[in-house]
Amino acid sequence: MPYTFTVTDAADESVRIEILQPLRRYNESQAGPSHHRALAVVLKDHENLVVGGLWGATSYGWLFIQLLVVPEIARGAGVGKQLMSLAESEAIARGCHSAWLETFEFQARGFYEDLGYSCFGELPNYPHGFVRHFMQKSLGPSQTKELAGPAAISTP
Repeated sequence: MPYTFTVTDAADESVRIEILQPLRRYNESQAGPSHHRALAVVLKDHENLVVGGLWGATSYGWLFIQLLVVPEIARGAGVGKQLMSLAESEAIARGCHSAWLETFEFQARGFYEDLGYSCFGELPNYPHGFVRHFMQKSLGPSQTKELAGPAAISTP
């Protein structure tokens, strides 16, 4: 059977979906439904502009945190902790038992460790001269209680 191959840097979402569909079917035939759902915690400023937040998804009983952005001016004020708490609480409500994420050596490993995450793997030289850390945490009522706080926060 002849095939053609195309290498491109164009991010065509419809092509991604076509590639993904047979993989999803196979995965579900092996592991059951993933129950994949996007999860976002949006952080807005006093002008209602998006200034940060958390972006991820829940799937197979896990929360995956893809992005966490806290504006520089708000760092150290509990904003990141609140974003994580809201995401973890929602993940638990969705039936998740654990969470995982990736962070670069120069980003926030210590922050995540303070929230109970532990490193389960490392990728050296990504980017060159740095390490990418893969971290995980078990979720449960005791973890989210200690992080719980108001649903909306404001910073000066």
